[in-house]
Amino acid sequence: MTIRTAQPEVIDGKAVQSLVEAHAIRSAVVLGQPGGWAVLVRYGALERAVAAQRARTPRLWRNLATAAAFVRDELGVTRFEVDAQAHAPDAARRRPDQAARMKHKHEAAEHDAWFRAEVEKSLARADSGEAEWFPHETVITKLDARIARLNKRTGR
Repeated sequence: MTIRTAQPEVIDGKAVQSLVEAHAIRSAVVLGQPGGWAVLVRYGALERAVAAQRARTPRLWRNLATAAAFVRDELGVTRFEVDAQAHAPDAARRRPDQAARMKHKHEAAEHDAWFRAEVEKSLARADSGEAEWFPHETVITKLDARIARLNKRTGR
């Protein structure tokens, strides 16, 4: 039995699919981890963990059955090892990357809603005739004058 102490190197899903199509995967190991199960694939003289999407960390399955189904159905390996030595089923599975991504997604959605509302207000003002229109040349002239005043003030 092999004792694994270090985090294994990873291989992304597309590379794994290419190896599967080329019938290059020799075997697989479902490896117990704190909070889930990782899958190691063996090809040639190498052993790599299947990576999570958009990450350079091993993908974790919550339970053994789903990890085994991945090995059997996606990799086409029907005989594989299960190493449960480091498995800790009660370990909290943290996803700080996911929390940050969701926070950013919510902020982006709020900004998008605000921006769309502002555009709607502006379009309504333009349609009602309430908006004041300026020729492009006038805007550029006013902008150049403002920049010159700022530069003079700051000594540039």
